[in-house]
Order: sequence, then structure tokens, then C-alpha cells
Amino acid sequence: MWEYNEAGTGYSSATVTDDAVYITGRKGDNDVLTALTTDGRKKWETVYGKASKSNYPDSRGTVTYYNSRLYVVSGHGDIACLDRNGKILWSVNYFDKYKGPHPRFGISESPVVTDNKVILTPGGSMAAAVAFNAENGSVVWETPAVNEGTQYVNPLLIENSGRKLVITVTTNSVLGIDPADGRLAWKVDYEGINSDPGGRRNHTNTPLYRDGFLLVPNGYNQVAVKLRINWDGKPPAMVWKNTDLTPHVGGAVLVGNHVFSSTHDNNSAGKWICVDWNTGKTLWINDWHNKGSIVFADGMLYIYEEKNGNVGLVRPSAEKLDVVSSFRITKGSGPYWAHPVIDKGRLFVRHGDHLAVYSISSR
Repeated sequence: MWEYNEAGTGYSSATVTDDAVYITGRKGDNDVLTALTTDGRKKWETVYGKASKSNYPDSRGTVTYYNSRLYVVSGHGDIACLDRNGKILWSVNYFDKYKGPHPRFGISESPVVTDNKVILTPGGSMAAAVAFNAENGSVVWETPAVNEGTQYVNPLLIENSGRKLVITVTTNSVLGIDPADGRLAWKVDYEGINSDPGGRRNHTNTPLYRDGFLLVPNGYNQVAVKLRINWDGKPPAMVWKNTDLTPHVGGAVLVGNHVFSSTHDNNSAGKWICVDWNTGKTLWINDWHNKGSIVFADGMLYIYEEKNGNVGLVRPSAEKLDVVSSFRITKGSGPYWAHPVIDKGRLFVRHGDHLAVYSISSR
């Protein structure tokens, strides 16, 4: 449908609203936010923070849209609130403010915004999480430190019968935080659950939640664990764990009672996998080019492998990886790590500084 080639380098996804498309990218030492019209014309571009200085410095922070405002995190830890015209309304470097240790590969989270609070996770010795007022950036609450570093996940807001929790994953733990006041509701020793504890881990996948159950899947020789949330404040109970379900940076989706994802065989290779949500049993592991990211929309899976940019349309199946059709992204540079986005019959695929939009509507 259209393409845009000046977003700056990055691995973040597009954020799509009714009248705009927002995408972050690194240009020089800075992270920039670009707003496009729905047909791909540039509206404005704003520098919102410093880029990461890690060995993977390209932008990762996907924009959070809330009440006509944009909230976005730079690779160096700047949280910025912008209006829809690209004006910065307030900005705080929350890693500097809370002396949070920068993750080895740069800061990658996108903020959760709920009840007029912007929730982020600096980690370290001062605060496990912090909430800023969405209007003016003042501090609303701070979660006491658990003395663990932040990771490469987004805070996840879950809700049950009107009760809310924010879930995040730190260096060794899964935390449940009350978004009303920042109280630490519970802590799970995720590292202790692993079959082979120890070594340098990376947690790169935001957990999945449905109907009182939480799935925490990660690569790097870790296990996927399904937890039953106890809303009375007690730590969650483990339901099952699976050593095959090891997504690297591509995430997982839950369709019916099946989890679809990929495996982290090593940093350069992986396969695709389906696991039973109820039992944790591995139903199949199939080859298709390489591991990658996965999304679900309108009854179909869309997979985007990270090595050569193949995009596959997949029919969800408990028997096999049922690829219906595929094509390949040929523009842009670097790893194909950005997760695709689907909105109103359009598929948004990012590769480096290149954003391409495809029609997937049958109309």
C-alpha cells in the first residue's frame, strides 16, 4: 500500500491510531519519534531522548497511546510525553533519577499507562517500579527495590473482576505490583524454577495472561512457566513448566487453548512451536527458515523470521505449522526483530529504517 524509508534505525513496532502511524528510530545519538499520515506521508519528527550506547543501539521503544497523548522511552532511559503535534509536554530520565542499572543491550520497555499513571521499571537499589502522573510527570508512587535489574520486557497490566495488577520480570523474579499504590503484591523466584539455574540470562518476552493464568516464556536455556494468579496477595502457584517453549525475541500468542511461538536453539537459529495451554504438552516443533516474531489477527497467524525477513501467513493448527503463503521483506537493514502490527486489514512490517504497509483484507 505504501512504504516509508526515513524512520531511523530500530526494532520497535508501529503504533497505529485512527488518524496516524507513530514509529521510533535512532538517528545519530538520538531517538526520534515520527508521525505519519495513514497513507504514509510524514507529519512531524521529534527528538525525544538519547539513544542507547549498547552494541545494539537502534531504537526499540514502541509508543504507548493514551488519551490523545504519546508516551515513549528512549534507549538511554528518557520517558517523554508528547502531544499529537509532536510537542514534548514533559520528560524524565527515570534511569538517572533512580540510578537504575542499564541492561546490557539497552533499554527496551514501552510504558503501561493506566488510571492516569505511567508505569515503568528502572530496577536497581532505589525502586523496582515507578509511576509518573500522566499529565505532568510528577512521581505518584515508587515500588520498593528488590535489588534486581530491569530486563527487556514491558510491564503488563492484568485485571480480574475489577482488580488490577502490573506484572514485570526482573533479573531473577516475576513481580506482581498493585498499580493503585505501587505496593509489591508478590514475588516469584523465576530463576529458581529453571531446570538449569545460573549463567547470564536475558528475559525478552512480556508474559501472556488469560483468565487468571500467567505464562512466562523466555529463551537462553530457560523454561516457560504457567502460573495461577492468587488475587488474595499470595504468590502464584505453578501449574506447569515446559523446556521446549523458549522464544528468543519473538514473543508468543495464545489462540484458543494453543500457544504458538518459536524456539531459541541458539542466537542464530530456532524453530516454530505449538504448546497446549492447559497441560503444557509440546504438540509440535517445525522448521521454517528461522525463529522470529508472531502475531494473530482475524483467525490467522502472521510470522516474521529474523534472519532473512520471510513473512508467513499461517493457519493455526495443533498438528503442524500450516503455512498458507509467504513473501520476503527485501528493504531495510539489520536483524528482522520488529514485531509486525495488524490494523483494519493492514499489515505493518518494519525492518531497520524501512516501514512497509500491506493490504491483507479480502475485500
